Amino acid sequence: MLYRRRELDLPHGELQTPVLFPVRNIGKRSSDNTPSYVTTIPDFSAAMINARSIRNRKPMWNRLMNGVSLREELDVPENTIVFADSGGFDFVSEELDTTPADTLETQHQLKADIYGTVDIPITRENRTTVNQRRINQNIQFALEASDHHDCDAHLLASVHGYDPETIRNNIRYLEKHGTFDGYALGSLVPIRTDYKKVTKLVIAARQATDKHLHVYGLGGLVYQPLLLYLGVDSFDSSAFIRSAGNRNYLIPGFGGEELQNIEDMDMLPCPCPVCGQRKLDDIREDRNALTQHNLWALATELRRFRYIVESGRDVEHYLDLRFQGNEVTQRAYKIAKQQVRGLA
Repeated sequence: MLYRRRELDLPHGELQTPVLFPVRNIGKRSSDNTPSYVTTIPDFSAAMINARSIRNRKPMWNRLMNGVSLREELDVPENTIVFADSGGFDFVSEELDTTPADTLETQHQLKADIYGTVDIPITRENRTTVNQRRINQNIQFALEASDHHDCDAHLLASVHGYDPETIRNNIRYLEKHGTFDGYALGSLVPIRTDYKKVTKLVIAARQATDKHLHVYGLGGLVYQPLLLYLGVDSFDSSAFIRSAGNRNYLIPGFGGEELQNIEDMDMLPCPCPVCGQRKLDDIREDRNALTQHNLWALATELRRFRYIVESGRDVEHYLDLRFQGNEVTQRAYKIAKQQVRGLA
């Protein structure tokens, strides 16, 4: 097992890892509609934001430049840890409209604690030559960010690749030619159902560096225990929001369940503070409550894994049981286990 615990010393405080950064949709809308969680779920004192979206939302940006802090705009305490990515996922469908220096300046103005370098994801649809050009661009963007970075915020180089060798070589090249506090692995969301490939790419990144490793976009209920097992330090997810929008109820240890499939139940199966005292019909009609419950589900999954480790129990046996109900994830975990054991 590659699982590990560390502590990051960041401008707004210390952060224990491994940790999930819940994605906030501030900037994507005229106002952030992510329900409150920072003061109610102690596991999540952090947030992931899209620096580009905020910068391009002019009324919001003007407020921020005229004295309102980002954390006030998010309605969270000032010691909340913020990870600002470049908004690279937007560049799958939109033209690149920033530079490494401009993005760093935006992240600095937002007073983020962790910066992700500018990146353009690769996709299955693109030809190999297009993807290779994007991979090379991302390396160059990261090195330019390294040259301009001069503050206490942590700088993570965004890394993309279509095979383990490319991932390993890119990280080692960046480690040799730039200065980074860690690496953030991208372009995994489009291939998230290919667990075998994702697992190999993550292990390649973990092998290439002992520094902080973040995985973009894969912090959902199924991937979370896999990423913890593979030694990933942090991950982010908007699954709790998207699932709630589809009336999908996340259940720790199992996965998502559409509420319409369990509508005969009076009380829901989770006793979390959101739904423990409320009936299914109440939760179904309250999207914010469902979103908050889904975050509690992610927190429970994370706590459960930590408990297994801290109590000295057999993690691999726990994961054998955790994934036994799903043939696809069971096969993915089996592959991950073989690869991890092969590293010993």
